[in-house]
Amino acid sequence: MNDELAIIQTLDFFTPVVDDPYIYGQIAATNSLSDVYAMGGEPTLAMNIVCFPDCLDPKVLSEILRGGYDKVKEAGALLIGGHSVSDDEPKYGLSVTGFVHPDKVKSNSNAKVGDYLVLTKPLGVGIINTAIKGEIASESAYKKCVEVMTKLNKYAKNACEGIAGINSITDVTGFGLLGHALEMAEASKVSIFINSNSIYYIEEAREYAQMGIIPAGAYNNQKHIGGKVIFEKEVDQYLKDIMYDPQTSGGLLISVSAIDLIKLENNLKGFNIDYRVVGEVKEQDDHVLHVI
Repeated sequence: MNDELAIIQTLDFFTPVVDDPYIYGQIAATNSLSDVYAMGGEPTLAMNIVCFPDCLDPKVLSEILRGGYDKVKEAGALLIGGHSVSDDEPKYGLSVTGFVHPDKVKSNSNAKVGDYLVLTKPLGVGIINTAIKGEIASESAYKKCVEVMTKLNKYAKNACEGIAGINSITDVTGFGLLGHALEMAEASKVSIFINSNSIYYIEEAREYAQMGIIPAGAYNNQKHIGGKVIFEKEVDQYLKDIMYDPQTSGGLLISVSAIDLIKLENNLKGFNIDYRVVGEVKEQDDHVLHVI
């Protein structure tokens, strides 16, 4: 808009991933707000996007909207209305307007050689959501999954504030860890090395993956990018599935200079964020994404 102010505009909505309408509203809103945080901005205004069947109790819709409102409020933004249409299947999300100083915009295209990659939420959400839909997920897995999906990336973004060596950020969503890491590597013209021993995930995701409870999106991700991913050693299939697993409202993948890694880690601990250092950035070689 001017030398001091830039707008970030984003939109996202989807069908329910859990049965509880209030939690569904929270998850959808958290996911919609995430792109603003991934670009280093602060969400300011939000508008509801609603599709809702005439046959369902309006109280269900009220709970969905209440969940979204509470997350927008937690983000420090204003919910100023929206639009609804009648549809056969519920869908909910937000259009979000955020602001950022033009010099502080973060992208997924500026990872530097020598950087470390930090992931701020565990993986496995897509696998557990599939188990939830199949009614075989444990109560523990359900609670852990909901906790991950409803945690705003606001806090991880705030942990990055004031750190000069934060070179690139992306949020890990539908393309999974490997898909979003590949995007970052290609856009930054570097090679990224993901350490398979450092991958962390919701504990129950391993069991469900070993049972073959894999979302279609994980297979699609592997089909789409699998030819570009080089596994330097034997990796268990369940772990590959978790790395390809599409995430709903996943964490931030942060590329930070080696000199500022400890500062970022201390900040993340200060915000009580369970993070892992999952990879490194190196000079571009014949393959842009390696799993070691």
